[in-house]
Parts: sequence; structure tokens; C-alpha cells
Amino acid sequence: MPTFDIVSRANLAEVDNAVNNVAREIRQRYDFKGSGSTIERDESVVTILADDDMQLRAIREMLDQHIVRRKIDVRALDYKTPEKASGDGLRQRVTVQQGIPADLAKSIVKSVKGSKLKVQVAVQGDELRVSGKKRDDLQDVIALVKEMKVDQPLQYVNFRD
Repeated sequence: MPTFDIVSRANLAEVDNAVNNVAREIRQRYDFKGSGSTIERDESVVTILADDDMQLRAIREMLDQHIVRRKIDVRALDYKTPEKASGDGLRQRVTVQQGIPADLAKSIVKSVKGSKLKVQVAVQGDELRVSGKKRDDLQDVIALVKEMKVDQPLQYVNFRD
């Protein structure tokens, strides 16, 4: 019975490389000289510290550019609202989304079951396992999920015949 998994993963090593490149660029750029602007990653949270809103926006743009260069979907980054840091600085946390949230998993399962395709969808933690008798049905499920316009990047992995 053919199966595949629907997952949402971002390569944290590539995210780390992008953060390190942004940090290097902050140290070298003229408009950041003498500022206390930094960027660092801890687990799946990237923390941006900037002196003002303009520098914060510039760092966000640099991070987005470097993430795209590393072939990671920008939708994997969840920007929280900026908050006041020490002095006049701003701090913004960026969460790198790993796994499919429960509400999104439920909506995917509901739409697949509503499509009347002869497949079974099982939620396994933060992944979805789709199984069916025909490979064509599984390909129809992939097309259906791609049409859903989900806010999070999804990958279709572990295809077995």
C-alpha cells in the first residue's frame, strides 16, 4: 500500500548559516557601525536586537534574503511583534516553524476526506501520513493540499510503494 508523509521542516543548519551571514553583514555595513545591533539563533528562535525601527527592518530584509539564498521558504519564519529592549533598542523574536500545527493538520485531514479520494490520512505528532491503494490517488492528495494555499511551507517526503 503506497504511503507518503506531509511534513513542515526547515533545515536548521541552513538557518544557522543564514543568521551567521547576516551577523557578518551587520558587522561590515557602514550604516550599522557603532550600533548595538545583533542577530543570534537559539534552538528554533532567532533574536534580532536593533537600535531603532529602521535598523530592525533592514536586518529583517537581510535575513529574508539570506534565508531565500539558502533555499528555505520565508513562510517558515514567524515574526513576532517587536518589543522594547534596554535603552531605546528594539528586540524581535523570529520563530522557525517546525512541524504542522494541530489546527492546520485537522483542516488538511478534513479537506482530504471531503474530496472523496480513497485514501486514509493519519496525524502522527506534527506530521501527516497519507496511505492509499493507488499511487494516482496519492498524487491527487498532493495536488489538493498544494491548492489549499497554506501559510506554512509543506514537504511531501518518505514516499513508499
